[in-house]
Amino acid sequence: MSTLEHTIASERKASLLKQPQAVWAVAFACIIAFMGLGLVDPILPAIAKKLDASASQVSLLFTSYNAVMAVMMLVTGVITSRLGMKRTLLLGIVVIAAFSALGGMSNNIWALIGLRGGWGLGNALFVATSLTAIVTLSTSSVGKAIILYEAAVGLGISVGPLLGGELGAISWRGPFFGVAALMVIAFVALSFMMANSSPQSSPTAAARKKTSIVDPFRALKHRSLLVLGIMACLYNFGFFTIMAYAPLVLGHMGMDEHGLGYVFLGWGLLLAVTSVFTAPLLQRKFGTIKSLAFMLVLFALTLLAMGIWTDTKWVVAAAVIFAGALLGNNNTLLTTAVMNAAPVERSTASAAYSFLRFIGGAIAPYFAGKLAEWFNPHVPFVVGAGFVIVGMLIVLINQKHVKHVDQVEAAH
Repeated sequence: MSTLEHTIASERKASLLKQPQAVWAVAFACIIAFMGLGLVDPILPAIAKKLDASASQVSLLFTSYNAVMAVMMLVTGVITSRLGMKRTLLLGIVVIAAFSALGGMSNNIWALIGLRGGWGLGNALFVATSLTAIVTLSTSSVGKAIILYEAAVGLGISVGPLLGGELGAISWRGPFFGVAALMVIAFVALSFMMANSSPQSSPTAAARKKTSIVDPFRALKHRSLLVLGIMACLYNFGFFTIMAYAPLVLGHMGMDEHGLGYVFLGWGLLLAVTSVFTAPLLQRKFGTIKSLAFMLVLFALTLLAMGIWTDTKWVVAAAVIFAGALLGNNNTLLTTAVMNAAPVERSTASAAYSFLRFIGGAIAPYFAGKLAEWFNPHVPFVVGAGFVIVGMLIVLINQKHVKHVDQVEAAH
């Protein structure tokens, strides 16, 4: 390698870590926020037992959460453009903390389902804004900024189940109070670490261009964004079958909170590692769309294996962990594609895509639980695999509308 090539390579490696203080503040808050998502996973069987709830009722904890997130994603851009990124992030953190604490005090499954919807409201404000903030404020390319975001998400998701398993072993209420405490830490950290951030992130600068609630719908007129959004909706059927239904299957086979915590710790660690290291390699070698299609096929086969060997605990547990690697790659590739898909504001593209994405996340958990009740425990995994394959086929059929995302990322 020549001296010039070595210098360029070194700069590329360093650019991901050389970020403004505001970016690191948001990334740190993302880790804590997504720890909250993973904290709840190991206690789903315990909630079902303690509150005398069925599998489909427990799955509504994810349905209400994702349904509110999907709708609120349409207005996060409107709120952010008026409050600014920092204030919107802090508002989201406060809402998450409040509803998670109230959830820990509830004694009824339906009350808990409603409170999870409030939690989804806070998460919508935080998640959509945090992605936009990192991409906007980062000094790296869009692709590298998204890798940083997905790394923060992966770290939070990986550590969350371990902590949730430990707290859940004491009481199913423990993880809810744990989330509230973590959100207080995130609020303090974000308040101080973003205090001296660049003028770009100030409320005044963010409000210069106010967005409308109809902007995400207008953005979906771009075929590329619509195709990726529909694919994400169908892909989330598989994703939340893993998140919401697999813990119930493993719990039914005797796995306790500690065991579930370790399984989803492995899942999250692989998700974090692959989102940072292997997704960029796949993108450079094969392109975003081809890599996405390949990951979706592998994910569908993994779900199918879980559907065939649903009664074998080690197979289900191993498949959950292995799925983390596929989801880590897919999340980074998909988010990069969305940010480069259409000539619209990134916050608007994120809102439109997230709306479609979380519709799938809202339907899938309840649907999986009902399929198990109507038929047998194998069916939800098989149906989830079918949805993932359909999502992959939609992207391939519309490949001419999305192939430009690789050219845009290369230009960046």
